Amino acid sequence: MLEKTEVKVLDKVVVRFSGDSGDGMQLAGNIFTNVSAGIGNQVSTFPDYPAEIRAPQGSLGGVSGFQVSVGRGVHTPGDSCDVLVAMNPAALKQNVKFLKPGGVIITDIDSYREADLRKAQFKTENPFEELGIKQTVLEVPVTAMTRAALADSGLDNKSVLKCRNIFALGLVCWLFDRPLESALHHLKKKFSRKPAVYEANAKVLQAGFDYGHNIHASVSVHRINTDNPKPGVYTDINGNTATAWGLIMASEKCGRPLFLGSYPITPATDILHELAKRKDLGVKACQMEDEIAGVCSAIGASFAGNLAVTSTSGPGLALKSEGIGLAVMAELPLVVIDVQRGGPSTGLPTKTEQTDLMQALYGRNGESPLAVVAPVSPTDCFTMAFEACRIAVEHSTPVILLSDAFIGNGSSAWRVPEADEYPEIKAPEVRLAEGQRFCPTMRDEDTLARPWPVAGTEGLQHRLGGLEKDIRTGAISTDPLNHERMVEIRRRKIENIANNIPALEVMGDPEADTLLLGWGGTYGHLLTAANELCASGRPVAMAQLRYISPLPANTAEILRRYSKVIVAELNSGMLADYLQAKFPDVEIHRINKVQGQPFMVSEIVAAVDRINSLNTVAQ
Repeated sequence: MLEKTEVKVLDKVVVRFSGDSGDGMQLAGNIFTNVSAGIGNQVSTFPDYPAEIRAPQGSLGGVSGFQVSVGRGVHTPGDSCDVLVAMNPAALKQNVKFLKPGGVIITDIDSYREADLRKAQFKTENPFEELGIKQTVLEVPVTAMTRAALADSGLDNKSVLKCRNIFALGLVCWLFDRPLESALHHLKKKFSRKPAVYEANAKVLQAGFDYGHNIHASVSVHRINTDNPKPGVYTDINGNTATAWGLIMASEKCGRPLFLGSYPITPATDILHELAKRKDLGVKACQMEDEIAGVCSAIGASFAGNLAVTSTSGPGLALKSEGIGLAVMAELPLVVIDVQRGGPSTGLPTKTEQTDLMQALYGRNGESPLAVVAPVSPTDCFTMAFEACRIAVEHSTPVILLSDAFIGNGSSAWRVPEADEYPEIKAPEVRLAEGQRFCPTMRDEDTLARPWPVAGTEGLQHRLGGLEKDIRTGAISTDPLNHERMVEIRRRKIENIANNIPALEVMGDPEADTLLLGWGGTYGHLLTAANELCASGRPVAMAQLRYISPLPANTAEILRRYSKVIVAELNSGMLADYLQAKFPDVEIHRINKVQGQPFMVSEIVAAVDRINSLNTVAQ
């Protein structure tokens, strides 16, 4: 297939697809990602799209992007791309800053009319010269070639133009030696109910691939190395889908039906969509009228014995706060999923941040402790959704799962686990001595967790609510000392979770005196930065928190092991403040970014160097 064509072998490569919101860049990027994952590449993606429903066609505000890194040793979507696909001048202008100096631009030259250049606010008729582009530019007549390929298809002009993204995909598949059979499989799945549309896209995909053969003299084919993955079934999965599947696994492992009560909100809605498809597994997914109804329906479902979940983003978490407080007081299992986005208020709905941490930890009235966990990658969303359910059930508490838009929308290659790889989830049992009556304030001696009886079970009649209960009888109580004792028990119950979660692991140079610490979805960027620093003789250790409330039992020991602790997070310093309050003897340095964008590895490396150099000067 590749004879007479120069082939370069790379460990990994980054491709950025960009165009109008209606140009199908997310679809093209997702198919390329799936194809790459299917042949053994590691993948990491970053969908980057505007909040506007549909900005004016060809305008700078309407540009949508999808960046993906594929290959070996991939942990992030990449700071910059090797290949930029720009479907129009606006996409070129907005995304050329992400292209590496030796990179390649593939652009639809048919979209560079005078009106298109004016919409993109170019001042001259030569946008490449105006932008000072030195990289290789492939001026491909994508629109004309797509029309030619579909001249006899019978499709109208609008439908034909919608296939332009697949022509570009075919060309990129040729460039990186991707098998078209896999891409065709995903297209067929996407357009299973529209055979004519599938046939058109299949034809255009081949046309793009063939076009690559015809230009092989001007660009090299790249073959990308693969890892030797653990045997199993692999797929490309995004964080929101992985979260939904993790909840289903937890439902199976605890023997309770799964209930989701939610209200649609960007970027969490896909969890509701995915679970709504799973009636075959006994899932009950209800779209409620608002966020408050979502959490309240889940609380009712938990009382009735269902594994209860509600999903949202930051603004919805604020609305759910009173309901979550009720679940804390009633000590009911409840999982609250917050896929964080830029705020406050509606803020940046399609962008990522880690700015809900304080709200998750403290955003309720009264002494209202609960568990907070955070996945570190799209695939880890499966594990941490399972863990959130396990903690909720086994410790009779609400648990907030803090995902974010970057890993919720982003995807990675994932090995589908076997059922026996995850443990059974067992609620504290109801143990009654002969003649003893059930009381809802009964507790497990070790965990202080309360049993989780199904409402209506004979002999287990009880009443729960938002009013304080007597520690012995479960009756409503306003006694001051009783309230203080109950507050203390609920606090200790959450602290006891630390005995049932993994210890914090440290990676990197074991001799380093600097610890780079993060939480949640920044993991890939911090790990890559730590690896780069260590490889260049600037040793650092690195750790990533997945369990935040409570912290792993060895957290204090690890933090005190290093002379410098640097906390990097996508907010103004929330985890750093939290840790500083708990460990005042530890000096914590900070790397913060609040731009609605994930870290770049280069930013972290530069910030660590700056902090270390300042400390050296001070000494």
